[in-house]
Amino acid sequence: MKQKSIGFIVADVIYILMMILPFLAAITLKVLTTPLSDGVEITGARIFFTIPMPIQDLLVTESQINSLCVMIALFGLCLFLTHGLKTKNISVRQHLAEWIVEKVDKLVNDSMGNYFMNFAPFIIAILALSAFSSFTCLIGLFPPTSDINIVAGWAVLVFILITYNKLKCGPVHYLKGFAEPVAFLAPINFISEFATPISMAFRHYGNVLSGSVISVLIATALQGLSNLVLGWLPGFLGEIPFLQVGIPAVLSIYFDVFSGGLQAFIFAMLTMMYVADGFPMEEYFARKKAKQDKQH
Repeated sequence: MKQKSIGFIVADVIYILMMILPFLAAITLKVLTTPLSDGVEITGARIFFTIPMPIQDLLVTESQINSLCVMIALFGLCLFLTHGLKTKNISVRQHLAEWIVEKVDKLVNDSMGNYFMNFAPFIIAILALSAFSSFTCLIGLFPPTSDINIVAGWAVLVFILITYNKLKCGPVHYLKGFAEPVAFLAPINFISEFATPISMAFRHYGNVLSGSVISVLIATALQGLSNLVLGWLPGFLGEIPFLQVGIPAVLSIYFDVFSGGLQAFIFAMLTMMYVADGFPMEEYFARKKAKQDKQH
């Protein structure tokens, strides 16, 4: 077996550090900036500092910092999985990378059709960013998906993609779509058009935030119940919240891991569904064929 070169190993170490150091920095920043508290606090993302801007000041928040950390870590993960690609005797990480690509390509092909296969990188990007952003709460960080501003930004991007594909047959065809199936439904169709990104954002944000809030409330309730039931134990034993051991971790498997991953998958599926359904494929190819015939 051919030994790996020093440069190859150094590159691997750098990629691994890219996956770890951003989160260590975010945890350190949180520890240094979090004020001491005696009670339960359920708050939004903290504002670290403000950048003066001409129209409105730019707030740099905890969710933005954590989201940047997730993106850097995902970039390092991609570089690590695709480092040293070969055609023979491929490594385990290359097997994993190829498996991910095959599964995402199949998902996009089944959900959107062969015409939209170029959407596969975007779909896996939004899926991974959403899932890993929700998973940051497992290491004590504020999940960016619990900030409506972050999720709304993703929804606006998806809305731009939906509108872009709807406009491929021209603005007249796009505007006519508001009058279908009958003209008097145009106001409702117009509202429905702009309700799409709002519903996507609030669905994702609400589910992730509610899971985080429920987890905190249950952990706090278990602490109070432990003091009530086992507070009679002598010495420091009565101060130990025994009922908090294990139960919050089990609940976190659902609220943080399963629910976060599920919401990421739902967001990706809705993205594919809205983009594919909004594209007038038959009309587009008919116009394209007529244009080609006219040129010949």
